[in-house]
Amino acid sequence: MLSVQSPGIKINQTDFNDPQVLFTTLQEIRQSVYQEGQQIFSQWEPYIQRHSFIKSAENLAYYLALRRHDLRTLQAALTPWGLSSLGRIEARVLPNLDAVISTLGNICQVEPNSLPNRPSIHSFLEGEYLLRQNTEDVLGKIYNQRWVRIMVTLPTKASVNYKDVKELLRKGTNCVRINCARDSLETWKAIISHVRRAEAQTGQRCKIMMDLAGAKPRIERIAAPYGYKHIFAGDSLVLRRELPDLEFQSDSNLLAHACWQATITIPSIIDKLEIGASVWIDDGRIGGYVECLMPEGVVIKITHARDKGEKISADKGLNFPDTSFKLSPLTEKDKKDLDFIAQNADIIGYSFVQDVTDIELLQQELEARQSKNSHRQIALVAKIETPQAIKNLPELIVRAAGKQPFGVMIARGDLAVEIGYQRLAEMQEEILWLCEAAHVPVIWATQVLEQFVKKGVTNRAEMTDAAMAERAECVMLNKGPLQAQAVTILDDLLKRMQEHQSKKTSQLRALHSWKFDGIMNNS
Repeated sequence: MLSVQSPGIKINQTDFNDPQVLFTTLQEIRQSVYQEGQQIFSQWEPYIQRHSFIKSAENLAYYLALRRHDLRTLQAALTPWGLSSLGRIEARVLPNLDAVISTLGNICQVEPNSLPNRPSIHSFLEGEYLLRQNTEDVLGKIYNQRWVRIMVTLPTKASVNYKDVKELLRKGTNCVRINCARDSLETWKAIISHVRRAEAQTGQRCKIMMDLAGAKPRIERIAAPYGYKHIFAGDSLVLRRELPDLEFQSDSNLLAHACWQATITIPSIIDKLEIGASVWIDDGRIGGYVECLMPEGVVIKITHARDKGEKISADKGLNFPDTSFKLSPLTEKDKKDLDFIAQNADIIGYSFVQDVTDIELLQQELEARQSKNSHRQIALVAKIETPQAIKNLPELIVRAAGKQPFGVMIARGDLAVEIGYQRLAEMQEEILWLCEAAHVPVIWATQVLEQFVKKGVTNRAEMTDAAMAERAECVMLNKGPLQAQAVTILDDLLKRMQEHQSKKTSQLRALHSWKFDGIMNNS
């Protein structure tokens, strides 16, 4: 027996041709989704201060209740009837169910008064309207009929090179990102001044997102063995609490001249590491495991690096996916930066968010820096980078969007390292689904057109990845000398793709790539 996995909701494959079975099953699912959804929403409701988010929170609750069922058999049964298979239900859970139930009821000649009201076009598409409004609230208005926004991470030179900033806006950049892990307050001021000036001259509105550095473990200092410029698989790296100023010497029975040595920006993490724990460096370019524990640190055996070796330098990020530790996502530096951000940014990028206490902490710090008479609302973008953030995503959305304009960034670099590259595509899909159900915009980030931005060349995988970003509400480009040209490519690609795809829905635009004259003449 193939069945929808929910108590009391089962259908036999032999019953696929019976619309009455489908009708009854869908009614049961609808009732279950409503009851469970209301229970979930009642727990969230006390935290929702934005009236405009109530319908979105309810829809998210219904979606979570719906996705507790395995609906694949039911989907297969609905398709031959020419009905919605529920595969694009995210933004409109109850309206979609009601529409299918109403049609099946008519097929089964059920008394009309016992059927749910067929949703109007407006109520059926209300979720899409809310998503577009929320996207505009966070990321600004569309550019030249392109629905997916383009965000660009600005380099330090944007503080002294106004022409480059103006060119980015002229080509269609909707939002710029300032990484607060880099540069100084003076540099940020100069960049913002250039963005506002370019807005005035181009007429193109541009949002400014300032990305808090957060408690990201990084290599602080690095010392190479004599004569080494690259690290290779098979090498050892001693991760230490402190790096001696002396030249390499024998240390704890290890030949120091054969080992790389480094310190970490958060030394307390070393105490959490155990033998066998995996360690990744520079967004997964270099990988290894803890081979040995020592009083002064740990020895990491390098297992992943290109055959020609990898460059390794200070400030490269570290990930410890097998090691559990909780760090406050707001450092003292972040709190100091917030003094400036609260007055100058349109959006705050929030790194390493893991649970609702992290959201509450930032909201409290932000409220303390904003005037009670100010009507200016800063949007918040949570960067999803860990398994914990994925697990807690519904609650993160409710706590944040229930109070201020909110979006989610899929930070694919850290996320891939933390959950494994094999699971990235799967989790990326689920994040997109949950956010669409909550009518929350998503930013598709990390390594988009990276080879082109840095080197002026691209490949098929990069272009396909960029095209897939049509399913998000925004695409982010990282730093590189060819950013403006990359914006032009993205602008053209995304406008083309929106003719074919809208979120999960294929758009059946007339095809012009083939000639149909011969087919028509022979018919």
